[in-house]
Amino acid sequence: MTSFVYSANPARVVFGAGALVHLGREIEALGANKALVLSTPGQRESAERVAALLGARAAGVFDRAVMHVPIETAREARELARRLGADCAVAIGGGSTTGLGKAIALDSGLPILAIPTTYAGSEVTPIYGITEGGLKKTGKDARVLPRTVIYDPELTLGLPVGMSITSGINAIAHAAEGLYAADANPVMDLLAQEGIAALGRALPAIRKQPTGIDARTDALYGAWLCGTVLGNVGMALHHKLCHTLGGSFNLPHAETHTIVLPHALAYNAAAAPGAMRTIAKALGGASAAQAVFDLAKDNGAPVALRDIGMKQGDVDRACDIALQNQYPNPRPLERVAIRQLLQNAFDGVRPRE
Repeated sequence: MTSFVYSANPARVVFGAGALVHLGREIEALGANKALVLSTPGQRESAERVAALLGARAAGVFDRAVMHVPIETAREARELARRLGADCAVAIGGGSTTGLGKAIALDSGLPILAIPTTYAGSEVTPIYGITEGGLKKTGKDARVLPRTVIYDPELTLGLPVGMSITSGINAIAHAAEGLYAADANPVMDLLAQEGIAALGRALPAIRKQPTGIDARTDALYGAWLCGTVLGNVGMALHHKLCHTLGGSFNLPHAETHTIVLPHALAYNAAAAPGAMRTIAKALGGASAAQAVFDLAKDNGAPVALRDIGMKQGDVDRACDIALQNQYPNPRPLERVAIRQLLQNAFDGVRPRE
């Protein structure tokens, strides 16, 4: 076994069907009195339900969370929290809403309680991302880590099948890159393998029976484990490419991760054979890259960047942006190979590896 350093992030997780009923108790445990409830416009109804559960502890609802957290939206939400006297925020939804809560916490220090309704995993990481001037900047800060997470599989029953698949593969990406991270450790390796396997079981079952609570529970469990990996070790090429594509070209987050992941794995395969074996085994395939691609395609997810709004003319610029800064990756960053990776992702070809 190689040497490693392991530092755990603090976390309080409340998991189980119907767990939302504990919301009031968890706000009280935070020592908070007034919560600003955050959501996307499409989840306003869920936010209102949360506010109703909070009763007098609800300071108000801000329902303007959007992808990639534009800095203007973050500033608006921070100002509303200040004006309403909120001393915590409750983020219900996916990564966009959790990301907005983090942006508020980064500036104000307000504690965040997250209620995930997708499989994004952001709720258990100290990673934040804010988009300004067309560029998405990411960082790590302990202040943005949600203090409490309520995982209630019942809240995911209405998540559309297509979104469930892409959100689940987005979660798999966190664990997959964690397996070959520069600061990987055996604890995160175990979580990664279990998380990938849980999602590999759950996603086809969700496609067959979208309201099956067992599959939804498996998926949320897997997302928690994969998100925990993301929050404890560094990421590599795949996440850098997806941040570039999302922040600079406004491509949808989960779909972008779904499309790029098989090609990033193929790029790194020869440099990280142990990680690839673990991923392939967890998904019941012979090749990590092909198993992820097939999981997406067989369950109706997009597999080509051109099908989610990217233009052929954007490929060169995306490559340029991705190579602006060096970062840890098992295989050195090579312009020609990364340009081909992006072209393969644009075209939606099945990896050869």
